[in-house]
Amino acid sequence: MMTPGWSWYVIALVVINIVGCGWLLWWTAKRRPGDPKPEDTSHYWDDGDITEYNKPLPKWWINLFWITIVFSIGYLLYFPGLGAFAGVGGWTSSGQHAIQKAADNARLDETFAPYRGKSIDVLAQDPAARRLGRAIFNNTCATCHGSSAQGAVGYPNLTDDIWHWGGRPEQILATVMKGREGVMPEWGKVLTGLGGEHAVSDVVAYVRALPDPARLMQNNYGAARGKPLFEAVCASCHGVDGKGKQDLGAPDLTDDYWLYGSDSASLYATIAKGRHGSMPAHEQLLGETRARLVAAYVWSLSNSQATAAGAQ
Repeated sequence: MMTPGWSWYVIALVVINIVGCGWLLWWTAKRRPGDPKPEDTSHYWDDGDITEYNKPLPKWWINLFWITIVFSIGYLLYFPGLGAFAGVGGWTSSGQHAIQKAADNARLDETFAPYRGKSIDVLAQDPAARRLGRAIFNNTCATCHGSSAQGAVGYPNLTDDIWHWGGRPEQILATVMKGREGVMPEWGKVLTGLGGEHAVSDVVAYVRALPDPARLMQNNYGAARGKPLFEAVCASCHGVDGKGKQDLGAPDLTDDYWLYGSDSASLYATIAKGRHGSMPAHEQLLGETRARLVAAYVWSLSNSQATAAGAQ
């Protein structure tokens, strides 16, 4: 919001510039007694056939300058431009944006109308729907998940069959529309209090051994010490067997997919310091139909066989 002082300052600058332009135009166009005639000159070039005269601008050209000044005054009265003065036309950039947005939304609604309310697996079998879903994905989701949807550290790979919150069509749609909050609490101090200074490392050793339980008791003393700590602290979310719980977003620790890395240092940081992953809700941004299209595209990435079979 512009203060009155700044408003009057801007108005004064505008008025001074307009008046100055008018005065300069009038002053330079005026002929005075003693001025040389238009054909008089004292400027000659060396070859003698190029002469500079003192002829004024054509009248129509001068008039165009005056018309420009009058137009600028009318423009500043109709549109906001004089400080805090809103203009008699009532135009605002936000209002213009709202009008343009409404027109664009109407065109989008017409484009997406054939796909409204259709289930994700049905949309995934429609090549046109997948193309639209991919375009929406590239504009909205690729920033985090990448244009190939294979993710990065902290951002899930959407092309495999591993889903922390569930990979069924309705679960993917819920993720897109409502968002997800994946929180891994800090357990460093708790584990140290329960198992001593090496407790976090012991839990790391146990977690790293989960994919191959037969190795747990084969001279893996760290894993053996970490097992009861895991069952006491971690099993409530990840399960006693480490298979995870999709309703909580707790990942399966027995597969070979690790969102933040599987090396000992990454696991130690995850357990000791915690993690917080946020998937924003896109319902308000995209609307239901566009959310369905992008969810269908994402579902098709890990269900290519079902998509191809349904399209036949």
